[in-house]
Amino acid sequence: MSNRIILPRLLEVGAGASQKAPEILAALGCSKPLIVTDQMMVKLGYVDKLQAVLSAAGLDSDLFADTLPEPTEASIIAGVDKVKAGSYDAIIALGGGSPIDSAKAISILGKFGGQMRDYKFPRDVSEQGLPVIAIPTTAGTGSEVTRFTIITDGDKDEKMLCVGLGFMPAAALVDFELTLSAPPRVTADTGIDALTHAMEAYVSAKANPYSDSQALAAMRLIGPNLRRAYHTPDDREAREAMMLGSTLAGVAFSAASVALVHGMSRPIGAFFHVPHGLSNAMLLPTVTAFSLDSAAERYADCARAIGAAEHSDDTATANRKLIAELRALNAELQVPSPADFGIDESRYFELRETMAEQALASGSPGNNPRVPSVAELVELYTAVWNQQ
Repeated sequence: MSNRIILPRLLEVGAGASQKAPEILAALGCSKPLIVTDQMMVKLGYVDKLQAVLSAAGLDSDLFADTLPEPTEASIIAGVDKVKAGSYDAIIALGGGSPIDSAKAISILGKFGGQMRDYKFPRDVSEQGLPVIAIPTTAGTGSEVTRFTIITDGDKDEKMLCVGLGFMPAAALVDFELTLSAPPRVTADTGIDALTHAMEAYVSAKANPYSDSQALAAMRLIGPNLRRAYHTPDDREAREAMMLGSTLAGVAFSAASVALVHGMSRPIGAFFHVPHGLSNAMLLPTVTAFSLDSAAERYADCARAIGAAEHSDDTATANRKLIAELRALNAELQVPSPADFGIDESRYFELRETMAEQALASGSPGNNPRVPSVAELVELYTAVWNQQ
């Protein structure tokens, strides 16, 4: 049995990689990019630095800097209209997962039109929009190397998973130096997001030898370095390891898909505006405990890869250590429960069944080692409400 692996055509990795945008544009035969980003990247000066590099190479660029965290279709319409009205031949996505996901959607809608719900899973989007050059500024989402984008349908409070070759960036510039300014909360949430990507890819029903190799490598980088990056933001060695780990985790889950944590996470984000990485972190220990017995050897491999267990530990011991480590990590990185985050309790409990149904409909729980029923999902949402 063979497995299809889809990657960016060009991948530049390491300190200063973001400065190679002009060469990457030239290699793709492009010369008029639209930069898609958010206001934080403007305030931090990253947009000015990028435009200066482009200008020095004789390249004019335009800017759409109004993407929002957890993007909705409404938040990207102005960017779509800009593409339709302009004559751009590429999009440079600068920022965390939200600007990159927004850029992917703008690339497709700007060229082919329609609404985002027209492109949601189970449709496989093979259409090629404007080529996207992704420059991530967080070590977490892996969106720079995945064939996925997540856009919220504001009318239904539904996070739409959109999948296909059309959402794979043409190039990615992975520069860990851009993460040095990330605050502890962002470092924690995106870092646990990357860890979740790697773990879910490794235990996924769609796991394969290629995705396994990337997932294990990612976990070996993330496990020893997440706390270091959180507590010591200027630790360049830890930041570099986290950035590479995040990208490898993205490669892994793009090839093997994610599973139950992500399926449950999206409705929490859509209904209660919890950042994606944070909602994953809220869920990871409880969902892992639920799934453990259905992929015991695989989860034990995860425990050893992140350094929670010794290679000499048997499977049961390794898995006990894995759950303890995930809970300890959440405690140390101050991950709140949904209750501590400030979600309204009555609305949360009222929406449990709707969230469960949306989670199952997304397709991701079907990849989990243990596929839950709606009733079991409701129980899981209950269990994570006020976990300590």
